[in-house]
Amino acid sequence: MSKPRSNTKDFAVYLAVRIVVCILQAMSFRAACKVANGLAWLIYKIDRRHRLVALDNLHHAFGIGDEAERDRFVRGVYRHFCAMLMEIIHVPRLLHPHNWKKHFTLVDSAPLADLLLTDRPVLVVSGHFGNWELGGYVLALFGFRTHAIARPLDNPYVDAFFRRFRERTGQKMLAKHGDFERMQGVLNSNGIMVTLGDQDAGQKGQFVDFFGRPASTHKAVALLALEYNVPMMVLTCTRVSAAGAPGSTNWHYEIAPGDVIDPEEYKGRPDALPAITERFTSALERMIRRAPEQYFWLHRRWKHQPKAKRNKQAAA
Repeated sequence: MSKPRSNTKDFAVYLAVRIVVCILQAMSFRAACKVANGLAWLIYKIDRRHRLVALDNLHHAFGIGDEAERDRFVRGVYRHFCAMLMEIIHVPRLLHPHNWKKHFTLVDSAPLADLLLTDRPVLVVSGHFGNWELGGYVLALFGFRTHAIARPLDNPYVDAFFRRFRERTGQKMLAKHGDFERMQGVLNSNGIMVTLGDQDAGQKGQFVDFFGRPASTHKAVALLALEYNVPMMVLTCTRVSAAGAPGSTNWHYEIAPGDVIDPEEYKGRPDALPAITERFTSALERMIRRAPEQYFWLHRRWKHQPKAKRNKQAAA
């Protein structure tokens, strides 16, 4: 049983976060990017546990055996996510409906617009790649009312603060656990729902191939698509800033569809659930391979493995 949270500690952490955010927002974006580079170096040095996870993930995903090469790659991952943090902090002041073309390019926008303007509900699936927080944020900026599924942060004060950013342009948040009726309401009213589809789902998840290894994946994404006949679009928000350098002050992203999956194609198939799960996972993998340093290699995506495989490894 988890210990009860301390309201005092939670509020103290919230105040610390607010102070740090205020300081960073008071800086120019150029100065904040320099801070991001320094922060990336520091976290890389002290965060040994996640650094080792990333090194192992990259070895298995790309067969990178050279330690120096993997080390350079992991440093780039830390730089990307620290730069992403600064962009999130500054984007409310830098981005508005009149200058979005300066910072975003819509790639192959016709199928995206056709799907969003249809009279059917839409399920947008993304992953921990690029700047996943900006995808739904920008769609809402364009006038599309999106509902994003996310697990609330443990600290209620920090969660409320972060929620204000996420909902600033009109996007609404749905709790991953506890908001199922609201999710049903969104789909029944032909709404747009956004979710991440690359999280480890434990031993009971649907195992599909991801970078050559079985990865436990939540079944709910495909189940929602099948039950409510919801077309799915795999969508990513990839940084393509000047020279491709994370932390560049000339930040720019491409919003691009990776695949469009209509559950009608799988009607009557006994393998519909694993087939759809495999298909959107494969689409995410293709997008990640174009800019692998922008993927969140720091988390244990392959934490759980099929039982048969685990038993075979134990016997060996």
